[in-house]
Amino acid sequence: MTSESIMSMTYIALRLAFSLAAPLLVTTLVVGLVIAIFQAATQINEMTLSFIPKILAVGAVLVLLGPWMIGSLTDYIRELFISIPGLAQ
Repeated sequence: MTSESIMSMTYIALRLAFSLAAPLLVTTLVVGLVIAIFQAATQINEMTLSFIPKILAVGAVLVLLGPWMIGSLTDYIRELFISIPGLAQ
């Protein structure tokens, strides 16, 4: 196993982790920003107000993108397991 193959595997794993986490993080960011603007406009200073909309939004994103996320992860793991015999050389 060369350092080039290790770096390649690490790069692919990090790219996959980012692509799986990005939709959830962006959704949480956008919903939090909208709630913060709403709170600033109405002068409601309730800290727990943003939790329920964020949870619902993340749940909706998981329902919509969950199959794609699982498919991407299983494809990566399948390719990783297939490449194991070649790494032992």
